[in-house]
Amino acid sequence: MSVAFVLVSTVPGKEHEVYNRISKLEYVVEIHPLFGEYDLIVKIDAKDFSELGKVVVEKIRTIEGVIDTKTLTGIKL
Repeated sequence: MSVAFVLVSTVPGKEHEVYNRISKLEYVVEIHPLFGEYDLIVKIDAKDFSELGKVVVEKIRTIEGVIDTKTLTGIKL
């Protein structure tokens, strides 16, 4: 499994809409609103890095109202 945290910036006023759309995506296990530079943090638990990339690039970044994302991938120590 590949775990990532995706920081999402949205168009002002679109936070709720983007939150609702992301929360319905496959592999999204948590989503939380934030204050500050980013509006949402999304935890994704995908089967591999390829699937993780597809979720971020093809699903999250294509949502109307998403301005920017920053993906932080996790590893096992």
